[in-house]
Amino acid sequence: TMKITFYGHACIGIEVNDVHILVDPFISGNPKASHIDINTLKADYILLTHAHQDHILDVEAIAKRTEAVIVSNYEIASHYGNKGFNYHPMNHGGSWDFEFGTVKYVIALHTSSFPDGSYGGQPGGFVIEGEHKNIYIAGDTALTMDMKLIPMRTKLDLAILPIGDNFTMDVEDAIIASDFVQCDKVLGYHFDTFGYIEINHEEAKRKFFDKGKDLMLLEIGASIEL
Repeated sequence: TMKITFYGHACIGIEVNDVHILVDPFISGNPKASHIDINTLKADYILLTHAHQDHILDVEAIAKRTEAVIVSNYEIASHYGNKGFNYHPMNHGGSWDFEFGTVKYVIALHTSSFPDGSYGGQPGGFVIEGEHKNIYIAGDTALTMDMKLIPMRTKLDLAILPIGDNFTMDVEDAIIASDFVQCDKVLGYHFDTFGYIEINHEEAKRKFFDKGKDLMLLEIGASIEL
């Protein structure tokens, strides 16, 4: 099985066969996630969609302790590699076989810069093909036609999509995105963290339900199993 834990904002934990993957760790700076202690999180790999602070804040603290391999675009991965961290650089359309499955770095439409303003490469998302389950982590993105390319290669079991609006897709666009990627089981993220992206949970779930889709909104620290 694949266990997926929501750590708030756009941070996801994935556990496959005792391998721990952490995506976009922004926890210590999120008041809503104050009950999550980053010093207890396991990480063999840290996947980063882009360089914005609300996606990389806790990378160095966690990677220093766990010696996790940081996987991201060339610019972000190299940034951490130059600081002495373990890293694996990728770029759009490329895949790599890791011990937990195949990871493909796919297109996201957004921006990407480090907190100091330096260049963070182009933003992306990840398609992870595990032994039994396949997931799409969209990252911060607008709705794009490129999402239609994903099901041409991969049959998804879960799509993790941003739904907070303002900086990313909103709920309606996420519904269209789930059509594009041909996956009706959606885990929503990138919502509620700050005022710009607060949403009505019941309304969001109902809109998905009305289209015959399942939108899951997890409490911070809660998990699902695929």
